[in-house]
Amino acid sequence: MVVKEILRELKLHFILVDLGEVEIMETLTGEQLNRMKMALHAAGLELMDDKRSILIERIRNVIIEMVHESNDLIKINHSDYISEKLQMDYTYLSNVFSAVKGITIQQYIITHKIEKVKELIMYGELNLTEIAYQLNYSSVAHLSNQFKKITGLTPSHFKQLKDKRRSPIEEIGN
Repeated sequence: MVVKEILRELKLHFILVDLGEVEIMETLTGEQLNRMKMALHAAGLELMDDKRSILIERIRNVIIEMVHESNDLIKINHSDYISEKLQMDYTYLSNVFSAVKGITIQQYIITHKIEKVKELIMYGELNLTEIAYQLNYSSVAHLSNQFKKITGLTPSHFKQLKDKRRSPIEEIGN
């Protein structure tokens, strides 16, 4: 909404404003581009015009959508899903992501899945077996092992904690 308002104030017509992506009808002049950068910066946002940064953001958005916004985690191979969504070779995506972020896409996905597990545990609506199924884990033991490796706690110990701190989505893997 903030980005849409900035575009309106700059009298720019947009086709698409989505998570991390904007498509504008006009070709921007240097002055318009600078004004947009300043307005975004004032709102705590930044304009990414580096192709690698844009690609990393697109990969992150696909993973966030896949893990956090889907009721059932995609039951196909993660690499196939990401490659299909971005219409690019997974090996290339993986190499760029690892070079820029310092972790693999798979490690990034696992970190997000564990945050989703924390969220579902906190809601208390599903048991661990249901959570493992929803997040496409092969077993509760596999989920528990990954959870302990990432958090240092077992899921049941985490559930007992009164101060259940979760990381904001945008800070995961940074």
